[in-house]
Amino acid sequence: MKKHFLIVLSTIICLSTLATAQKPTTKDRHFEINKNIDILTTIIKEIDLFYVDSIDVDKVVNRTINSMLAQLDPYTVHISEEEMGDLKFMTTGEYAGIGSIISYQDSNVVINEPYRNLPADKSGLKAGDIILKIDDKDATNLNVQEVSNLLKGKPGTTLAITVKRPGEKKERVFKVVREKIAIHPISYAAIVDNNIGYIHFDTFTEDGAQEVKNSVLSLKEQGAQSLILDLRGNGGGILEEAVRIVNLFVPKGQEVVSTKGKIKQWDRVVSTTEQPIDSIIPLVVLIDNTSASASEIVAGTLQDLDRAVVVGDRSFGKGLVQTVRELPFGSSLKVTTSKYYIPSGRGIQAMDYTHRNPDGSVGRIPDSLTTVFHTRNGREVRDGGGITPDITIEEARPGTISFYLMTENVIFNYATQWAQNQKSIPSVEDFTYTDEEYEGFKEYVKSIDFEYDRISEKTLKSLSEVMEFEGYMDTAAEEFKALEDKLVPNLDRDLETFKDEIKSLISREIVKRYHYKEGAMQEMLKTDKVFDKALEVLNNEELYKKTLQPPVVEEEEGTLEIQELKERVKEEYVVE
Repeated sequence: MKKHFLIVLSTIICLSTLATAQKPTTKDRHFEINKNIDILTTIIKEIDLFYVDSIDVDKVVNRTINSMLAQLDPYTVHISEEEMGDLKFMTTGEYAGIGSIISYQDSNVVINEPYRNLPADKSGLKAGDIILKIDDKDATNLNVQEVSNLLKGKPGTTLAITVKRPGEKKERVFKVVREKIAIHPISYAAIVDNNIGYIHFDTFTEDGAQEVKNSVLSLKEQGAQSLILDLRGNGGGILEEAVRIVNLFVPKGQEVVSTKGKIKQWDRVVSTTEQPIDSIIPLVVLIDNTSASASEIVAGTLQDLDRAVVVGDRSFGKGLVQTVRELPFGSSLKVTTSKYYIPSGRGIQAMDYTHRNPDGSVGRIPDSLTTVFHTRNGREVRDGGGITPDITIEEARPGTISFYLMTENVIFNYATQWAQNQKSIPSVEDFTYTDEEYEGFKEYVKSIDFEYDRISEKTLKSLSEVMEFEGYMDTAAEEFKALEDKLVPNLDRDLETFKDEIKSLISREIVKRYHYKEGAMQEMLKTDKVFDKALEVLNNEELYKKTLQPPVVEEEEGTLEIQELKERVKEEYVVE
């Protein structure tokens, strides 16, 4: 009897262990979700009732939500009801307001850039104007978002903006009539280098593809025989707009991107649906490490189809697709629902958010773990790390001083001061910021007690303390002094060392005051090595065609291209 009981008991234990090891059922998963929701709700109620101090429940809950979503990826976010307007602007490029970029500088909200022929520009507001009042509302203690909310409103309504213009004692009041603002996604389009069309495309908003189409047709009418599509700095946007842009250059029915996620019913393949406007015109696409998402779909697809030569630096590597889900009380959840893949079959997601490091950080997928895919012509391309250009020109790392001159608004404020003494400047082609004027900039920087790069100074101090503690300073004092001379900021030295770089930044900011964003783009292209390489490729038909073909196969007797090898094999083994 005892033996029988032990057998039964063992069987029960085995069945219990097996049940535990089995994958939880949907019912079990729903129970776990509801259980944890109840626990969280109860904790919030208990804290609200019994915590020693009063709490802001909205703030606590929002922090909890944001902390939870941060464990997934940077693109899965909760969008409050107040932020829904920003989401709409990101997807449509439209809002009702004055048409200007504003920023926070030295405890003030400042007009950073009025857009050409929009209300701020038409009323006379200029870059550098400090916003003091909006109608009767004091704006001196408001942040950028609060000022932005006041500037937006119903189209056709008028508001009075009181500003302090640098260099003037008296305040100015501008009457501005709000308009429905549609931000043009193309910052500059023109014929360059005789017969090459150039388009800089900023963002994939609604109707962005139509804007590109219009620009392409216009440039062709002006004589463009080849095109440069510049996607540098373009962080992406609407996927369908990316497909439409690809469709401008490739035939109808061509697969552009497929998406795959947890819900198989949502998986889809997106192909071109119309006839292209030009499927043979030579095309170069420019990218950099800020080209992301939809930009990578366009660049990667045209690369996979050998339809364009991609030039520049490796792209960002965002291969995740988000869907906006409505939530109660007017808010939404933007959640990553799938990954996308371009025609060769490769994904381009660079960061592996699923397998985090022990400290919670995320690293790029190493090149050693990527897979080789092939373009239509047989060229090797890889997944797992953005789009690698066909011709890579790594961006030069800017000098530390340049970074601080920009982020501390030194160049911006100098350009504001410079523009006060110049009512106009020549065309962008004829404008030159001289060495004599740069000497004046150097004096300006010294006059404001500009400091920068305190990090290297603190690091050297820490190194000195360690060397003293471990007894190495006596034997390595000379080497340390040489290192200190090179790394400790030296204003005179760095202003001269990085002169060309800083002059270019100043020139761009000055030109923008007179010729707006398109003028700044023209000025940038004057010293743009990536742009120069694109011109070289399009001006050399042999180089263009060679770049789109697989590399030759080396043999002892010489070299044969892959296609030639295929033809030879076909001739030797003919099936009768």
